[in-house]
Amino acid sequence: MTSLPTVVLVDDHALFRAGVRAELEQPTAGDGTPRATVLGEAGDVDVAVRLILDREPDVVLLDVHMPGGGGAEVLRRVHETRPGQRFLALSVSDEPEDVISLIRAGARGYVTKTISGEELVAAIGQVKAGDAVFSPRLAGFVLDAFAGRIDAGAAVVADPELDQLTDREREVLRLIARGYMYKEIARRLTISPKTVEHHVSAVLRKLQLSNRHELTRWATERRLVD
Repeated sequence: MTSLPTVVLVDDHALFRAGVRAELEQPTAGDGTPRATVLGEAGDVDVAVRLILDREPDVVLLDVHMPGGGGAEVLRRVHETRPGQRFLALSVSDEPEDVISLIRAGARGYVTKTISGEELVAAIGQVKAGDAVFSPRLAGFVLDAFAGRIDAGAAVVADPELDQLTDREREVLRLIARGYMYKEIARRLTISPKTVEHHVSAVLRKLQLSNRHELTRWATERRLVD
């Protein structure tokens, strides 16, 4: 009998973590056994690192952006002590630089939050077994990066203006630049439209821009959008 995969959830949205936990702990048909065992949850980098090293899960489900340095920082710090720990990135972001940065940091796969519960369970099982897993579109980014068609170092090139922005502001910036409305961004990021408006105002102020059209042009010039 195959043992259930053990998982730690790392995401700064408590509501999202609760939804993933519910999916993973949902009983399978027949004997009522859950799909996976959730060993704990964390919403920032420091808590995540301590929890992972203490619980030693089979797989860590890891978001890209969160307080304290983001998913890449969690990977780096955990791998210093536990180099064999397996990570599966689970993020709202499908930006090439986010995908590549997490894979370069050591994640075994990257899937977006549009994934179904059954697909997520299957992906966890594959990563536990040592396989790499990507959402279909994201796999192309990784292949292009290794083939040299995407600059795999682009995510770490210094940009003083971009560095002014928090991780959340960068997420909002990219979604605004891609044409999403405030309500759509709020749904994708699990925040309120008012919070989206607050982030947009902060981005415009920091970048000294006047409106979303200038913001879109600014982001496009820096190749932050497709």
